[in-house]
Amino acid sequence: MKLIRTIDAAGHVLCHDMTQIIKDEFKGPRFKKGHVVTEADIPVLLSMGKENLYVWEMTPGMLHENDAAARLAALCQGNGMTSGAVREGKIELFAESDGLFTVESEKLLAMNSIDEIIISTRHGNTAAKKGDLLCGTRVVPLVIDEAKIEAAEEIADGTAILSVVPYTLKTAGVITTGSEIFHGRIQDKFTPVIEKKLADFGIAVTEHAVVDDGTEHILAAISAMREKKVGLILCTGGMSVDPDDNTPGAIKASGADIVTYGAPVLPGAMFLLGYYADGAPVLGLPGCVMYAAATIFDLALPRIAAGKRMNKTDFVRMGEGGLCLKCAVCHYPICPFGK
Repeated sequence: MKLIRTIDAAGHVLCHDMTQIIKDEFKGPRFKKGHVVTEADIPVLLSMGKENLYVWEMTPGMLHENDAAARLAALCQGNGMTSGAVREGKIELFAESDGLFTVESEKLLAMNSIDEIIISTRHGNTAAKKGDLLCGTRVVPLVIDEAKIEAAEEIADGTAILSVVPYTLKTAGVITTGSEIFHGRIQDKFTPVIEKKLADFGIAVTEHAVVDDGTEHILAAISAMREKKVGLILCTGGMSVDPDDNTPGAIKASGADIVTYGAPVLPGAMFLLGYYADGAPVLGLPGCVMYAAATIFDLALPRIAAGKRMNKTDFVRMGEGGLCLKCAVCHYPICPFGK
């Protein structure tokens, strides 16, 4: 770049967008990168507070902010994502379809540790809707040493660090446990909550059974669900340590490999997740899922719906941010819960 006085700028090419702000009326690029300054432009530029301008002067080994942002965006943009146009040196990436937003966190950390590089994303392992803003890329200076962008490209190692993974599970079976429901003493209000949450991820409840508290009844219902080959089995109720709460034991006895029984998340401490040999997940849902707006179920469901196998460490990491603040009006997922 070359610095010149604005009054001498006629005929020169701007090397970056020039932003104009008019209170309550307009904020945006008044002159775009590549614009050839005219005599008529000079009073406008001066009114924007631009006494001096940078004009383009190509130097080997340096990149303009727009070109740098584009290369960073290319490192980020994985499957299920689309790119916006460069604007004031920044490029934004959006969800092309619904799915699980994933982030290669260690690579993102390493890239942002390079001086003058900025890659800003939303939290990974969260649900994304089509059109959601996911990421913004830019660099700090107007012109950056190309070696810094090359260093980021080495970290990426040919693989995009962000992606939107489509939801793959389509069917579910719900097993409602509890003698109070089985004998008709109270109405089942749990299943409608589950159906609604699953529907948000394109999962339909195709099988439903209401069973008594005995382990043998829960086992028989699970076996029937397995024969129907539903993509996901959810057992509601009977998840605490009371003598009549046999759901965890029944799930284990059904042959599931238990990933976790319990999670450092409130509400949702008594949550259970297991997998069968064919990869099908089975969940034990504590009572809080029925009455709390957001629980451990909401944190785990996007990954489960996308077919991502979770492990014990995934749940251990939820301890930081896993405390619901019980706001008077719930704004989940626009809140710190699970992040």
